[in-house]
Amino acid sequence: MSSVRKMLQQALRVSGRTASPLLKWMEKWAESAARGPEGTVLRTLDQMPGPSIASFAWDLFARGGMTKLHQLQVNGLQKYGPMWKARFGPILTVHVADPALIEQVMRQEGLHPMRSEFSSWKDYRQLRGQHYGLLTSEGEEWQAVRSLLGKHMLRPKAVEAYDHTLNAVVSDLISKLRLRRQPQGLITDIASEFYYFGLEGISSVLFESRIGCLDPVVPKETKHFISSINNMFCMTLPTMVMPRWLHQLFPRPWDRFCKSWDCIFNFAKGHIDQRLTAEAERINRGEKVEGRYLTYFLSQTELPMKTVYSNVTELLLAGVDTISSTMTWSLYELSRHPELQASIREEVLNVLESRRVPAAADVARMPLLKATVKEVLRLYPVIPANGRVNSERDIQVGGYLIPKNTLITLCQFATSRDPAVFPNPDRFQPQRWLNKDQTHHPYASLPFGVGKRSCIGRRIAELELYLALARILMEFDVRPDPEGATVKPMTRMVLVPANVINLQFVER
Repeated sequence: MSSVRKMLQQALRVSGRTASPLLKWMEKWAESAARGPEGTVLRTLDQMPGPSIASFAWDLFARGGMTKLHQLQVNGLQKYGPMWKARFGPILTVHVADPALIEQVMRQEGLHPMRSEFSSWKDYRQLRGQHYGLLTSEGEEWQAVRSLLGKHMLRPKAVEAYDHTLNAVVSDLISKLRLRRQPQGLITDIASEFYYFGLEGISSVLFESRIGCLDPVVPKETKHFISSINNMFCMTLPTMVMPRWLHQLFPRPWDRFCKSWDCIFNFAKGHIDQRLTAEAERINRGEKVEGRYLTYFLSQTELPMKTVYSNVTELLLAGVDTISSTMTWSLYELSRHPELQASIREEVLNVLESRRVPAAADVARMPLLKATVKEVLRLYPVIPANGRVNSERDIQVGGYLIPKNTLITLCQFATSRDPAVFPNPDRFQPQRWLNKDQTHHPYASLPFGVGKRSCIGRRIAELELYLALARILMEFDVRPDPEGATVKPMTRMVLVPANVINLQFVER
């Protein structure tokens, strides 16, 4: 309203008219336009607290904040309250770190919710002539693919059909763990093994074929693919912050980013083409081919093949980090809580009785195992913050008027570590999810997001996690590295361990 007053005063000075009557009318109009549904005056972004551009840049770059973005959420909540603004390069973002306010944002989503703008991801696709996938597309294009994939990835019965495939991958993982064990059962850098496991698992679902991640010797192209994923994630934030014209002056970050994506797309395309060729040969032989596996299913739609390539590539990326990070943190915490580990093992054995391989239907009778994964994802959400852009209209959140097309960061790490929401928030307590008397706000911990743009692979990822953890605990006692120390998380776009985690796997 102050900006309206200033503009009007300047215009009236030029015209020589008296300001008072018109100013009063304009003030009343501006106040009524900025009132909420109950007559309260909504504040503007100018009135929202937050760090200066210089101090935020200092936190990000001089203090290593790029790897501590999750902790900056907690600091922001403590310093500014549940809502604050910050400028990240050319991007202004509103941070929301309260479950009730996050709910307000989510309930004002439009028909086609828009995620945070992965600008550098989109720039790469435009440069190389690639299409967008589920993570990068918006609007009706996104809705069409989401609806198609939902039939195979969101319906519980459809997901249960993958348990045989995933159990075969888990069996190979256990064999690989036995192969990797050093004296006293120590396995170093367990996260790398789970990264291979995650890639093999999602590949088996996408391609109905194996790519050798769990072989005694991992194929060279698979190793290069994984290193390219790591490089791409590391370079995503720097390339988003840099204006495009800086790519010419400082080409190295952008070149490294593009080369990583080139490898990722080429790897995925090679396996997609291989799978489709095999299916075509089966059809020529008169064999029946099911559309349950996602690459074949997508290829039978009216989608352009470039759209199939992009969607499968992005699904491949999304599945790997979810599995590897959650598996690593789960066994890290269970190694430090042997009584809980024993209780989960007892639960699994009671459900399976004489069987050694669980099925998808068994998981429903393993509440402690499910609560453990839920607690791990509360403490270590794979994506520490989610984003939304209110692309359709202005919205009202926490007494503020958020203008259309504002980037809103939903600070999930901060809400899941907030003592006002979770008592003893830094303690690993899966029982908190089993205590009916202890309730939490439903938007306090959202590791897979919520609503239309929630993680489409959630059910498959959870099933793979449950099957793997159950089998590992039946085969091994998992113990901490005797020489290990406490490991903290760091942000690499996704949340990962800041240090290498070594664990002992002792045969039962």
